[in-house]
Amino acid sequence: MPIYEYSCQECGESFEKFVRSIQASGQVTCPACGGQQVKKSFSLFGTASSSGSSPAAATSCAPSG
Repeated sequence: MPIYEYSCQECGESFEKFVRSIQASGQVTCPACGGQQVKKSFSLFGTASSSGSSPAAATSCAPSG
C-alpha cells in the first residue's frame, strides 16, 4: 500500500495516509478538521542503505582513470 502526503485546503494541515487504491484516494478526509478539500502533495522518499554511507561518500569511492 502506498503512503501519500496530503494538505488540507480548509485548515492547512499536512498529513500522510495509506491509500489502498486509486478510487480510495478520492475519499480522503483531513484528520484535523474532517474537511474533504484535500490536495495530494509532492512527496519525496528516501532509501536506506546497510552501509550507512552518504551518496557523496559513494561517489568518492568510484575508480579513477
